[in-house]
Amino acid sequence: MRGALVPLAALLLAGCATTPHSAGRTSHAGFLTLDTHLDTPTHFDRPGWSFGERHDPATDIVQIDLVRMEEGALDGGFFVIFTDQGPLTAQGYAAALAHARARSDLIDRTLAGFPTRIGPARTAQDARRLNRAGRLIAFKSIENSYPLGEDVSLLRDFYDRGVRLAGPVHSRNNQFADSSEDKPRWNGLSPLGRQWVAEANRLGIVIDASHASDQTLDQLLDISTTPILLSHTSARQAFDHPRNLDDDRIRRLAAQGGAICVSTIYMSKLNLAGERGALFDRYERIGELPPADQVALARRWRELDATAPLWDTDFERYMAMVLHVIEVAGVDHVCFGADWDGGGGIRGMEDISALPKVTERLRKAGYSDADLAKMWGGNVLRIVEAAEAKRTAR
Repeated sequence: MRGALVPLAALLLAGCATTPHSAGRTSHAGFLTLDTHLDTPTHFDRPGWSFGERHDPATDIVQIDLVRMEEGALDGGFFVIFTDQGPLTAQGYAAALAHARARSDLIDRTLAGFPTRIGPARTAQDARRLNRAGRLIAFKSIENSYPLGEDVSLLRDFYDRGVRLAGPVHSRNNQFADSSEDKPRWNGLSPLGRQWVAEANRLGIVIDASHASDQTLDQLLDISTTPILLSHTSARQAFDHPRNLDDDRIRRLAAQGGAICVSTIYMSKLNLAGERGALFDRYERIGELPPADQVALARRWRELDATAPLWDTDFERYMAMVLHVIEVAGVDHVCFGADWDGGGGIRGMEDISALPKVTERLRKAGYSDADLAKMWGGNVLRIVEAAEAKRTAR
């Protein structure tokens, strides 16, 4: 961990003002910058919508597109294969598997439409090669392993499709593990969940413990042979919610080589009351809406941001949390996963164009280029490499 910090109160009083970089300092665009949880595939099949174009926040709710990425804020990250939790039945598993495979194929088709601008990454070396070539980086991840049903060997199917990060559970308990937002069923991992961990380790897939209950995380740390990543998790110090991680577990995660990718979610209560909740439900099915309805949804979303925001917090509180997490974990065990296009974003940090502000604030706190390079991408690639090195599957 870096030495003496600028006092937090002084840092927050500094506001968003920037100062010229001293000689030799790397600009934000000069770092290999990754986000570990990009829900943007939700938008990939929207009628009349293109990932390759810039989208106006006033008329489009999307927080990431290739243009904003190319402008230097974000070099890439993990594009999510998300499946909502359904019934633990043969029919439920079959439907979920079909959905997850289709979402994986959608990611592939979308990226293939921009071969000179972004490329798939399956290894840390792929990411570095793409970055050197001036192309953006697209890993794949699984949020919720529910689609595997009771056959953990299906994880190999998704590994072959390019998945290199996977979480066992989402917001409800499933066949593998207890969720942080549900009543305990397994008191951590189920027997099948322990098999899932062994298979992920065997394949060289990094395990993502975001959404897992405290007991589930404890057991993942106990039995995984490779470091654990939390792809989009906030600190419980900032807001006491079971979805967030307490300091003792942050320390244990770091001690075992893992990292917490700091999110913008659950720094306050989640506001899904009234029209806001109904609008969020429509957002989750935005790909089914005609273009005019998509624009109307985005405009109303922005209007509600002023009067009934999804999260009642802002950039100042976010940076206070980031600095706390760095103090607890150390610069070798912090990364970023804001939950863009999945409910993330707060006042003053509405989309990826705000990321250079984070870099500037970390500089004001005294962090070096080497520290920033680790936190923006190096720590994630180290953990990917650790999983690759322990891979035993053939």
